[in-house]
Amino acid sequence: MRVLIAEDHRELARTVATGLRRDGMAVDLAFDGQDALDLADLHDYDVIVLDRDLPRLHGDDVCRALVARGGRARVLMLTAATTIADRVDGLGLGADDYLPKPFAFAELIARLRALARRSRPAVPPVLTHRDLVLDAGQRIARRGGRRLDLSPKELAVLELLLAAEGRVVSAEELLERAWDQAADPFTNTVKVTVSRLRRKLGEPPVIETVPYAGYRV
Repeated sequence: MRVLIAEDHRELARTVATGLRRDGMAVDLAFDGQDALDLADLHDYDVIVLDRDLPRLHGDDVCRALVARGGRARVLMLTAATTIADRVDGLGLGADDYLPKPFAFAELIARLRALARRSRPAVPPVLTHRDLVLDAGQRIARRGGRRLDLSPKELAVLELLLAAEGRVVSAEELLERAWDQAADPFTNTVKVTVSRLRRKLGEPPVIETVPYAGYRV
């Protein structure tokens, strides 16, 4: 799951990003409205967390532009404007959800995951393959009843592969959806993560490498 946070309060943006990454999300940051639009053009986000009071280009104008473009990303307005009128205005601009500041972090995560489920074809909250079970909501994976010690990135890759239901997922797609703008596309980070994941999943092998194409379960 890939998220863009458009927030000019840099400390808050970085704090939120750190928490979301710990929950297995790939997070990019934009500190003004124009950068947010530029990043939305470059990447296939599941959700865009949008502050309304952004410099360079107001958050309302960013929301209007995103809606006009007809992108798949869902928009969650996260703002200090908390009146009913503010919420009605924000939703009227085309935002999919509205969360006032201050907010409970657990609620933010729950709303983001709910919006992400609407941005793509519905994926069951619990994904299975033979004796392998991944509870995407709880971020827990088990094989043969034994809990696996997987990192957030390994969980994210496993979720994408299981959700593909046998479809080959390219390394480029995994990089786009499980990593953020800090990832170097010319490194072997996807290959290394898949290799570690394979070892932790154990025998018999679960992940197949399809030469020149990618990976599948």
